[in-house]
Amino acid sequence: MNNIVTTVLAAAALVASAGATSAQTNTLAQIKARGVLNCGTSPGLAGFAMPDAQGNYKGLDVDLCRGIAAAIFNDPLKVKFVPLSSKDRFTALQAGEVDLLSRTTTWTMSRDTSLGLNFAGVNYYDGQGFMVRKKLGVDSALKLAGASVCVAQGTTTELNLADYFRSNKMKYEVVAFAGGDETIKAYESGRCDVFTTDSSGLYAERLKLQVPADHIVLPEIISKEPLGPVVRHGDDNWFDVVKWTHNAMLNAEELGVTQANVEQMLKSDNPEIKRLVGTEGKFGEAIGLTNDWAYRIVKHVGNYGDVFDRNVGEGSLLKIARGQNALWTKGGLQYAPPIR
Repeated sequence: MNNIVTTVLAAAALVASAGATSAQTNTLAQIKARGVLNCGTSPGLAGFAMPDAQGNYKGLDVDLCRGIAAAIFNDPLKVKFVPLSSKDRFTALQAGEVDLLSRTTTWTMSRDTSLGLNFAGVNYYDGQGFMVRKKLGVDSALKLAGASVCVAQGTTTELNLADYFRSNKMKYEVVAFAGGDETIKAYESGRCDVFTTDSSGLYAERLKLQVPADHIVLPEIISKEPLGPVVRHGDDNWFDVVKWTHNAMLNAEELGVTQANVEQMLKSDNPEIKRLVGTEGKFGEAIGLTNDWAYRIVKHVGNYGDVFDRNVGEGSLLKIARGQNALWTKGGLQYAPPIR
């Protein structure tokens, strides 16, 4: 917890010194002039941001950045991915080393206010969980009294962990590491009894273990972890571009506009679809883009459902159910304001 506080205060100080200049920036103009989007992302988390054998990043968070690049450049490949540890991500964003974070980052009040950041939506509703070795015979987090717990520093995970054990009057030993890779390696080597992070991360990290089937994810979810893209304070237009990229992907899924049928949808008579694909209205111009901005996103990257399925859903190795991440029309929490 001390590390979290230290990180917050240090980052807040950095914001104060940079605030005067950040308000003057035009991030979109800088990206257009640079010719590439700088996207801060995870060093390697299956389903969210992971380089393949050729070094090409893939994942849910990666595809959000590719969608933004498609909206700006009509080219989803014009993204430079900058891998960032949990500890370093906010200072990198505040210092202007990246244009946004798309990196499994939980939206909290302190980050949204003290750090001088804006969260542009929630692209994955998550919650913190625990993973243990099956041979321990533990089937509930309430049986973890006295356990040693591996955790990454600079995350909300440490605070949630402390709250959960204190609330349930259980003692534990925290074993903290700078990054996710070090943390999961420490768990596998036996440095601790338990590995904790967001539930999606547990399933992703389990794939890295020598025998994934020897480990189980316990049923308890101990926190709300709304994950989403983050930008700096002081540039509302850039905030709009990132926010509406995510919203466009959600609206496309709700309207049945997919990567497979988006060309046909250019001929649709549905007024909502016409506004989405840019054959009616000037919604792209309002955020400094062309009016086919959302068409470009869906054409090159897909709608939210397309992206979810191939990265973390049934079309992926993780096979995570949509659950809370289903559209609001199907009992989930994913909801986007309309384009009109």
